[in-house]
Amino acid sequence: MKTLLIVLTLAELAVLVVVLAAYLIAIAATLRRISHTLGLVTFGVRAIEKQTEPIGPVARDINGALEQVAEALESVVGPQQPTSRGEETESGTPGAALTGEGQGKD
Repeated sequence: MKTLLIVLTLAELAVLVVVLAAYLIAIAATLRRISHTLGLVTFGVRAIEKQTEPIGPVARDINGALEQVAEALESVVGPQQPTSRGEETESGTPGAALTGEGQGKD
């Protein structure tokens, strides 16, 4: 009887090792696929980075030009304080500066 129990225990251990090995092989295969996909994503991101590289200096030039325009407009009009939606404007109507109302156009 002891021999049968020892054989069954060894068989159970062998099945356990085979099942664990199968799961580990499945996990390794999944990790290989994930690694491949991440490699493709990295390649794509690097390609996007290279293609959009010229935008940086151009965007800085545009921002500089817009700052000059804003300074020129402030020198012509003067600094403006943004009005809140609930505040009344110079014409006495709420939000008239935002919508263009109250400026003599009927």
